Amino acid sequence: MALHPGTGKVYLVGAGPGAPELLTLKAAELLQTAEVIVYDRLIQERVLELASPSAERIYMGKKAGCHESRQAEIQELLVRKAREGKRLVRLKGGDPFLLGRGGEEAEYLAEHGVPFEVIPGVSSALAAPLRAGIAVTHREVASSVTIVTGHEAGREESHLDWEALARMETLVFLMAVHNVGRIAEKLIEHGMKAATPAAMVQMAFWPEERCVAARLGTIAEEVRRVGIQPPATLIVGEVVRLRDRLQGLLEGLV
Repeated sequence: MALHPGTGKVYLVGAGPGAPELLTLKAAELLQTAEVIVYDRLIQERVLELASPSAERIYMGKKAGCHESRQAEIQELLVRKAREGKRLVRLKGGDPFLLGRGGEEAEYLAEHGVPFEVIPGVSSALAAPLRAGIAVTHREVASSVTIVTGHEAGREESHLDWEALARMETLVFLMAVHNVGRIAEKLIEHGMKAATPAAMVQMAFWPEERCVAARLGTIAEEVRRVGIQPPATLIVGEVVRLRDRLQGLLEGLV
């Protein structure tokens, strides 16, 4: 579709894992100059403080059970504000195109003739393991990492290839708290050893950050015992053992 006359521009901006110092320079610059900021639940107030005091702030966080309707509202809002000629930042936790529905928003904007630009951000898929002292790849242990949505694991008809996932070296599941038991069960069922190291990192780079580590066969029990809350990232693989080597050097999670 051709560009709509008089339309402003939408920037799909990745806010990273939370802390404002982990924003890209481009993201910080756009926040300072935006006229409208549409933001998600996982955006720290310190990040929003970078915005101009005159900027209109619109919270569009999603609640359980209404993701689809909320997503439609967000997309319609982006188009409406852009057609008012606004310079708009759509601020999303992590990276806009990694399990954040940024691709859908970009498609919607393109279909409605709205100019847009995508600014990458640091995803919790990499930031959370790093914060916990886990290198998702390591020359001695793993040369690949696979990133998976934890939501899919809870569906009756999952489209995930569990047999293939069980053979992977490092697995990182996002949004995995509620389905951690199911994930562990499916991986073990398809051949991964129950003794495989696993860790769950809660809200890395937020004040509420915590981490629990256990074997794959017992990680769900440990998550429940400690009371890990979403959002949290599950890491499965031998690389989790590296955390033991770095514990004395880490200032972060314990």
